[in-house]
Amino acid sequence: MPTTAVKAKSKRTSASTANKSSSRASTKAAVKKTAAKPKAPAKSAAPKPKAPAKKRTPRTKAKLDFADPIVLRRQLDEMAILDVWKMYKKKSSEPVRNWFMEHFLHLVRYNAERVYSRLPDEVDIEDLMQAGLFGLMDAIDAYDLDRGVKFETYCAPRIRGAILDELRSMDWVPRLVRHRSSKVDQARIKLEMEQGRKPTETEICDRIGADKEELKKIWKDGSAVSISSLSRKCFNSDGHREVREIDILKDAKQSNPLSEIQRKDLKGLLTKGLSRAERLIVILYYYEEMTMKEIGATLDLSESRVSQMHSSILARLKAQMQHRSREFEPAPAH
Repeated sequence: MPTTAVKAKSKRTSASTANKSSSRASTKAAVKKTAAKPKAPAKSAAPKPKAPAKKRTPRTKAKLDFADPIVLRRQLDEMAILDVWKMYKKKSSEPVRNWFMEHFLHLVRYNAERVYSRLPDEVDIEDLMQAGLFGLMDAIDAYDLDRGVKFETYCAPRIRGAILDELRSMDWVPRLVRHRSSKVDQARIKLEMEQGRKPTETEICDRIGADKEELKKIWKDGSAVSISSLSRKCFNSDGHREVREIDILKDAKQSNPLSEIQRKDLKGLLTKGLSRAERLIVILYYYEEMTMKEIGATLDLSESRVSQMHSSILARLKAQMQHRSREFEPAPAH
């Protein structure tokens, strides 16, 4: 029984192997037949007709409202800066130029502050900005888009030049004199740094290559006229308020009311009991500061007579003051 089963199993295995080999042979034969057949030419696809191109409708730009400045500013803010430049160069208008000046106003302040940092306190930065605005206006009108330069780079020298021109017009000292004075100052500062002391005139002359007479002339011409502002800060006080020059400047022409009253009382006391001619002699000699000769010519008297009357008046006033000395003593403090 077991041997019959083994034989049947071996027959099944040989049959399956024969079936596999026959299927492989039939597959190879089919591949050879297909390779021997010529390939049919591929049919070319017929070109599809192109659809007609749609016409593009041009985009209409919103018209600028030049009648309303607020609306115009908002419209220009929404546009690209290059488009605004092209529109302005094509047809310049004052509202658009004003918009450019507001847009680039920070450049004016920046350049004005740089120049102001090297100037004395008497110069007002608002004056520098006013001059810089004219430079910005000229730069806007003369700007050329075809050169490919940024406007910020182009307008900076124009603004700075306008500010410097305004400063030169305000200065009545010639530029040559100002240049020589600055040259002497630079030489003096360098000598002080090198030697650690104040240089002499001879050393300064040797450094700039000039004689003493020329050096004195440079100093004289450079300091011929000077301006000092009464609003300039003098020094800082203990509080928040700054002390200005006008706060500490003494006015010599201003009179003290108390002194005027005392002067008037003393004048009345001295001339009390004197005749008209004697009173005039005292007033003209001591208050008007006239000479004896001038007083005599005024009163139609000789100079010797005026001197004699003056001596008599002094003797009488001295005796009078001695009798009234108590009136001039200060009152006791309570």
